[in-house]
Amino acid sequence: MPQIIVENLTKTFKVSQRQAGTLGAIRGLVKRTYNTVEALNNVSFSLEEGELVGYIGPNGAGKSTTIKTISGILVPDSGRVEVMGFVPWKERSEYVRHIGVVFGQRTQLWWDLPVIESFDLLKDIYRVSQSAYQKTRDELIDRLQIAPYLDMPVRQLSLGLRMRCDLAATLLHSPRLLFLDEPTIGLDAVSKLAVREFIRDLNRKNGVTVILTTHDMDDIEALCSRVIVIGKGRLLRDGTLNDLRETVNRERRLRIDLEDSEAQIDIPSVAIWKREGSQVTLQFDPKVISPAELIQRVAAQVAIRDLFVENPPIEEIIARLYEEHLS
Repeated sequence: MPQIIVENLTKTFKVSQRQAGTLGAIRGLVKRTYNTVEALNNVSFSLEEGELVGYIGPNGAGKSTTIKTISGILVPDSGRVEVMGFVPWKERSEYVRHIGVVFGQRTQLWWDLPVIESFDLLKDIYRVSQSAYQKTRDELIDRLQIAPYLDMPVRQLSLGLRMRCDLAATLLHSPRLLFLDEPTIGLDAVSKLAVREFIRDLNRKNGVTVILTTHDMDDIEALCSRVIVIGKGRLLRDGTLNDLRETVNRERRLRIDLEDSEAQIDIPSVAIWKREGSQVTLQFDPKVISPAELIQRVAAQVAIRDLFVENPPIEEIIARLYEEHLS
């Protein structure tokens, strides 16, 4: 049985409207007008235990509403959600003992307290036994390399260190399901790599199910075996990254470094996507011409210093998907 079941989830919000200017403000006091915003429209999917899934979409697509509903913060207008046998908003007190949530722009640590004191408070909040707490805490401190910073107030930590401490705090009660909302936002390259590696290990070695929402497609490519795309409250795609590429855009690219920057390449069904001096990038469909055949034809026309076959960046694939479904 899936760990998470979401069926025909629907949620709308009433948003008050106000006309501009003083007169508009006065009218708003007398009689308010509202618009109905459809945040979720019959959203359905399921997740097996141990999956690492990217849940992505543009701003206002319904990502946060979905996560807040699954985590028990919001109550839907209609539909069914069952997570580990719980209905999140009905059994929230018991349910939250089994989940963890990390928001990249917020912290669950106490701002003026040392990190270790926040950890101790969370132990009591989640009613974790002292022995289990010490074992999990020490393992997390070692894996996230935060031992030198435990006595520092949270407000003195850099963003990267705070994120690592937040991850540790979220996992002190050993949740089976982890929601990550923009976990690497604003981090430098070193901190991003450290956080990604930890999330990957947590999923693979500990079997923790992870739902990752982010606008950083590098996070998605580095971590996720499955991607769910949402837009305007509707699911647009659900599958692997390769499935997404095949469905939206099959093209590949051949990047070539020419010996002669003036050399010309002319091959039927192959387009020059970009050219900068001796660097030429060709765009082709591998079902029309294979990479091996294309390289052979290029080598017959020009002298090559180096070459590389690549997929278009996932950002381009997602942007094209948005254009097709949301324009």
